[in-house]
Amino acid sequence: MDRVKDKVVIITGAASGIGEAAAELMAKEGAKVAVTDIDDENGQRVVKEILAAGGKADYWHMNVGKEDEVKKTITEVYTKYKKLNVLVNNAGVAAGGMFTHTITTEQWDEAMTIDLKGPFWCTKYSIPYMMKSGGGSVVNISSIMGILGGPATVYNTAKGALRHMTKCDAVSYAKDNIRFNSVHPGYINTPQFRKLASKTDSVEESVARESKTIPLGRMGTPEDIAYGILFLASDESSYMTGTEMIIDGGKVIV
Repeated sequence: MDRVKDKVVIITGAASGIGEAAAELMAKEGAKVAVTDIDDENGQRVVKEILAAGGKADYWHMNVGKEDEVKKTITEVYTKYKKLNVLVNNAGVAAGGMFTHTITTEQWDEAMTIDLKGPFWCTKYSIPYMMKSGGGSVVNISSIMGILGGPATVYNTAKGALRHMTKCDAVSYAKDNIRFNSVHPGYINTPQFRKLASKTDSVEESVARESKTIPLGRMGTPEDIAYGILFLASDESSYMTGTEMIIDGGKVIV
């Protein structure tokens, strides 16, 4: 129950899916969680559920694609809790076309702003407060497609760049005791997946089809990823930085 006791944690995109699962698990393990999102209704719901379970959390509206909002929110979190120990860059979009010649500049810019520039801004404004707090852990949520590549050029490119940014920051801030690691989920049954799946097939058909391609025989759950995030946020991983944690049921090996 105390794996991240008294740590102050900021999680972006925490109103649903992986972010929600991570927020609930971190709070259960003793963290003070700053739930951030643009979905105010569900973000506040997550906080209420955490409080009802005896955890500690507050909600901030924050669009990671707006630098001023990011700077303001992170400053407010630090001001409230007097420290900042963990940042989970989870917010993202699956925007953009499949192939380079069909992708519009607007699609490219949207994905790069949310999936790459957002984590950059969140990291940029969190680092000074982590330095004041004696160190910290930044967990960047990438994707197996940030390693494998393939179609969905914009998304995959942004996630690949996030993986590399993680390594660059790991080297730059090791002397400050700030660790950087990336998490690479495989096919996870999240609200975003279900929304995309419903456009072409039934969700059940999509889940069954994807599950057949995964060695462990099932899609992942948000909780599967949340436990990996928890480990990287905790002192249990104090000798890990600049690496990637693949959580995909074995998808990348087949």
